[in-house]
Amino acid sequence: MSDEKTAEATFTVAGWEESVVEDIDGTGAERNGTYYPDRGITRATVRYAYSGDLEGEGVVHYLMTYKEGAAPVVALERFTGSIGGHEGTCVLQHLGSHEKESVTDAVEVIEGMGTGGLQTLRGTGVPEVEGHSETGYRFTLRYTL
Repeated sequence: MSDEKTAEATFTVAGWEESVVEDIDGTGAERNGTYYPDRGITRATVRYAYSGDLEGEGVVHYLMTYKEGAAPVVALERFTGSIGGHEGTCVLQHLGSHEKESVTDAVEVIEGMGTGGLQTLRGTGVPEVEGHSETGYRFTLRYTL
């Protein structure tokens, strides 16, 4: 195992499909063709395109809550591409919350789920998501291989 490295990347949203799992009060609003409950749970499959020290695509499966204030979010993401020049796949776990247009998220590499050059990947990451961006969001991954 080598010393810890830091990977800096930008990610953009390449696709987003979200649907309601539970609508607690039967109230909500439709935005861009998708219904969002005021209080409830949704499932979203999101594709991210990464560039920088991470090059490739992530497919994320979110379970998201909606409520007043910070609402919890959990997800698993399968990343396919390269990290620091090492090609392969890995699985990332997301634990966070969202409120209006800000997101708090802690990302952890799930050990034992990597392939190829990412087979022994370990680490943690932090995405920086504030507001809507057409140019992408920063992602920092601290890792060892």
